[in-house]
Amino acid sequence: ECTGALPPRYWQPLVPTEGQKSFHRPAVAHSLGAPVSSIYWTITDVSAVVEEIKKGEPLITASCLEHVIHLIHRLQEKLGEKQNHKFTLFKALRTHILPLTNVAFNKSGSRFITGSYDRTCKLWDTASGEELRTLEGHKNVVYAIAFNNPYGDKIATGSFDRTCKLWSTETGECYHTLRGHIAEIVCLSFNPQSTLVATGSMDTTVKLWDIEKGEEVATLSGHSAEIITMCFNTTGDRIITGSFDQIAIVWDVVTGRMLHTLIGHQGEISSAQFSWDGSLIVTGSMDKTCMLWNAVTGTHIATLADHREEVFDVCFDYTGRHFATASADGDSLCSMWTFVLTF
Repeated sequence: ECTGALPPRYWQPLVPTEGQKSFHRPAVAHSLGAPVSSIYWTITDVSAVVEEIKKGEPLITASCLEHVIHLIHRLQEKLGEKQNHKFTLFKALRTHILPLTNVAFNKSGSRFITGSYDRTCKLWDTASGEELRTLEGHKNVVYAIAFNNPYGDKIATGSFDRTCKLWSTETGECYHTLRGHIAEIVCLSFNPQSTLVATGSMDTTVKLWDIEKGEEVATLSGHSAEIITMCFNTTGDRIITGSFDQIAIVWDVVTGRMLHTLIGHQGEISSAQFSWDGSLIVTGSMDKTCMLWNAVTGTHIATLADHREEVFDVCFDYTGRHFATASADGDSLCSMWTFVLTF
């Protein structure tokens, strides 16, 4: 059961639920440029490239080499494609009996999952559109879903029934049902090492869970309103949480200690992300702005206020020097930003 009346953003359509730095905005959305593409496209000795990568990355062992070679071949093919892509509808899949709440792909894009108000999560084959499994067991809306990327062998589902379930991608078996929140779960995230899953709830807390044991590791308490977004950094030792209390908090994952409180937004936090190297954080808000922060010190770097409506999502590129913001703007749904660091 739900704990009470849900805010309108969680309502199912037509069906009631239960209970400094210098910045500029480029004119075009793609800013990686042709030189990188040309370099990769002209590489012919892929094995030599992989050997060079291996020298600088101890995690790439002999057993991984064939997969890395395959990925580089795919990258070559991708970079050789024309940039003026035209997108067309690939498939329309209709088997849920009530509206969807979320969609998530695995790392390779070969499979994806859908959550629904019908209290199920479905696993799909991307290429064929075949429904592979239906994950059933929740007693209310399945609102938050995720693969444990990059591995993709586990799925987490968070529900308005206040529980999170961990499932096997291959068999559909439910490993654990994680109980402890006293209100609806509305967001969740695996750490990159796939040892922990974090769940955020309307009860204003985030809980960290051990995936193998199915046990609670820590409760992160410090927000005064529901948790709406969260993100681990690449090394998995930090997590940022954003809330409708208008602040974001950076936590030490090992100790559960609050490290930095990011204060400055005048509206609810909608999204928060670390850059790939963990040095920067970007937050988006219903106050129509996004803010850039130093992730190490927690200090504010800049506020970007070009949007005319709420900012719903933010995302860094892999370099950490560009990020995109998605807004409710009528004629500017996505903006790309780039910045130049000066010391």
